[in-house]
Amino acid sequence: MIRERLEKVQNSISEAVKASGRDDKDVTLIAVSKTKPVEMIKEVYDAGIRDFGENKVQEIIDKYPKLPSDIRWHLIGHLQTNKVKYIIDKVCMIHSVDSLKLAQEISRQAIKHNVTADILIEVNVAGEDTKFGVKPEDTLSLCEEISALANVRIRGLMTVAPFVDDPEENRAVFCTLRQLFVDIDAKNIDNVCMDCLSMGMSNDYTVAIEEGATFVRVGTSIFGQRDYGVKG
Repeated sequence: MIRERLEKVQNSISEAVKASGRDDKDVTLIAVSKTKPVEMIKEVYDAGIRDFGENKVQEIIDKYPKLPSDIRWHLIGHLQTNKVKYIIDKVCMIHSVDSLKLAQEISRQAIKHNVTADILIEVNVAGEDTKFGVKPEDTLSLCEEISALANVRIRGLMTVAPFVDDPEENRAVFCTLRQLFVDIDAKNIDNVCMDCLSMGMSNDYTVAIEEGATFVRVGTSIFGQRDYGVKG
């Protein structure tokens, strides 16, 4: 069942990529495995997926030693500064940086562990009170501040769009993030490489791809409904 759902998602991604005049290699599927057990993750891994997303630090810590070392873990949920040290050398990218304070701690821990942390700036495009993220108008200045930090590399932007019944309702959100992405890239800021645009989830990833997403974060459409009672 998981393989069938995964194949359906991959086909939808391929169709959206073609519709937007892009290439399959331009978009990476991140299988969002939060709350899912190791056995289910292995099934998706065996089907060829190497990029997995987790919302919580504790889940990455629990799953990391139990799964193949070539998995690229993405931290996609809100990250508290006091937990950075636990995952700094385990994740390939942190998608949810929304403050200078958090970036400074990432820098400190990256230096300590002798790694370079690839990060995305989380932007609250829709202005939802329940969502984390920097305001669109404050994104450039935050990028400029973070660009001066050692062992941290800004790779692009991320947003969590509103949950809507009609994916088309989020097209404007994705379009806004894409334009912000292009505008910041045009500034040619040192240590800022705008090549990753993380947007789109199970209900709207095809629209996100049409608007330029390079990462789509898909969980439910692959793994089924989340079970918050299951441990990794």
